[in-house]
Amino acid sequence: MSSVDRVQKALVVDAPKTPFVLKTVPIPKPGPGEVLVKIIASGLNPIDWILQTRDPPVMNTTYPAIFGFEGAGDVEEVGENVENFSKGDRVFFRSKSNHNEYSGFQQYALAPTEFLGKIPNDLSHAQAASVSLTFTTAVYGLLPADPIGAGLNPTFDDKVKFPGEAALVVGGSSSVGQYAIQILRYAGFGTIIAYASSKHAGFLKSLGATHVIDRTEVPFADLPGALHKIYPHPVKTIYSAITSVEAQDAAYASLSSDGKLIVATIQPVPRDGPDAAGRKVYGVIGTPYTPVNRSFGLLLWKHLPKLLQQGVIQPNRIEEIPNGLLGVVDGLKKLEHGEVSGVKLVVFPQQS
Repeated sequence: MSSVDRVQKALVVDAPKTPFVLKTVPIPKPGPGEVLVKIIASGLNPIDWILQTRDPPVMNTTYPAIFGFEGAGDVEEVGENVENFSKGDRVFFRSKSNHNEYSGFQQYALAPTEFLGKIPNDLSHAQAASVSLTFTTAVYGLLPADPIGAGLNPTFDDKVKFPGEAALVVGGSSSVGQYAIQILRYAGFGTIIAYASSKHAGFLKSLGATHVIDRTEVPFADLPGALHKIYPHPVKTIYSAITSVEAQDAAYASLSSDGKLIVATIQPVPRDGPDAAGRKVYGVIGTPYTPVNRSFGLLLWKHLPKLLQQGVIQPNRIEEIPNGLLGVVDGLKKLEHGEVSGVKLVVFPQQS
């Protein structure tokens, strides 16, 4: 790229709760330990429409803002002190919140190499773009030690297994839920129960679920009873990829008196009273960029590319959204209105 060709298209939100606008912005230059990625595919997530329409104070968003939290592409330029990545490498990354130059809804973005992975040869850019945020949201709740997560396997020790235990995933067909099922399979759980639509039962069982409770037949209020029929023993590990109060209440009611509930949100419903004494509830911040998450993040990004390469973790099934970055708007509306089931929406910024 020449010095006169250092601009790109990006989808920008200029102020809180305002529409997305396609704009021309500068292409950033990578600093030490960073690469510039030409983004081929960007994954869409509920957090994107939540930030744009609600501007939740907990996120402390600065404007103008560029969203998009997971992407995949090709290394375009390499900064100083980068040893393991070269121009042309196919890579995937987790964006850094509140730093526009690292965001996914643009044609080029920076990525620190410590949280960057090479895409296995048998995966597409679109498949790789389904991993970074949703997988980390699942894994940060399950594997790292307290107080970050449930502490199932903080060191990725292949010998750590839980063959005699059961786990429940609420929202098993969601992007996060699919990864939670696979992580529980990796952890060796003997029984993995997914609460999801039965139309996805075969697919979820291929990911590791042993049973599927049909959410179209069993309402949240009846979930604890349906779970007990399948597994009439205490369930100590529950991951709720659905964050509504109703879903969290059902998951909590299904939990053993000494169990751990992980909810895919920063702020889960607080629990108190006598039944809360032995239970733990974890919210999830699925990013390696916070100080408390950094140590596990460094370990995670050493293992994640290998888990994908070995087929231990399968990426989400993909639905491609046309029209480049402009397709983000239609895609996020589908997510907001609950019109997406069992697939990951992906856009292709270079088509803009």
